[in-house]
Amino acid sequence: MTNRPLVSIRLSRGDLVRPAIYVGGFVILMWLVELVDWLSGRLLVLDLWGIRPRDLDHLSGILFAPFLHADFAHLAANSIPFFVLGTLVFWRGEREFWLVTGLIILLSGGGTWLIGPARSIHVGASGVVFGYLGFLLFLGWFERSAASILRAMAVGLIYGGILWGVLPFQTGISWQGHLFGFLAGLLAAAWLGQRSRNIENEIRLLP
Repeated sequence: MTNRPLVSIRLSRGDLVRPAIYVGGFVILMWLVELVDWLSGRLLVLDLWGIRPRDLDHLSGILFAPFLHADFAHLAANSIPFFVLGTLVFWRGEREFWLVTGLIILLSGGGTWLIGPARSIHVGASGVVFGYLGFLLFLGWFERSAASILRAMAVGLIYGGILWGVLPFQTGISWQGHLFGFLAGLLAAAWLGQRSRNIENEIRLLP
């Protein structure tokens, strides 16, 4: 009698490299933007293109904010979790990656725009990071597949500690972006996870 693994995962070289290239490209773009901002001696003041709550003239900040950071330390803190979690999301498929990322950017930025403090500017990719985290954590619950559950457990062990960032305890931290990003990830997990289960059930019913 031979022992077989409960879960068999086969990844080709393309499966590993393609997500890393796409998500890594986003990280490189963030660093290039911050480098341009720094080399300009802050003359460009790119951070002014971030989210300005309830300012109708700066709605575009919802789209720009994830690529802007206060300084290199801020960017460095976001880069690794963005790359790791974003790559895990991309492994599910390119189409889902863009759907999840777009939903997170719109909802995390939109929520910040609605309830953020007046006369403040919000920048950084942390809202997207929290969105990816919420998506990966809850996907196992909604999809009920062994792979998604194991992925959620691993992500929870490594990054679960940052969940305190959704609470308004730290000054100077955009907890609004964290909270709405996390909720957007949960919504995306419910949507795509349930859809996957429906497709799986339909396949099982086929003669």
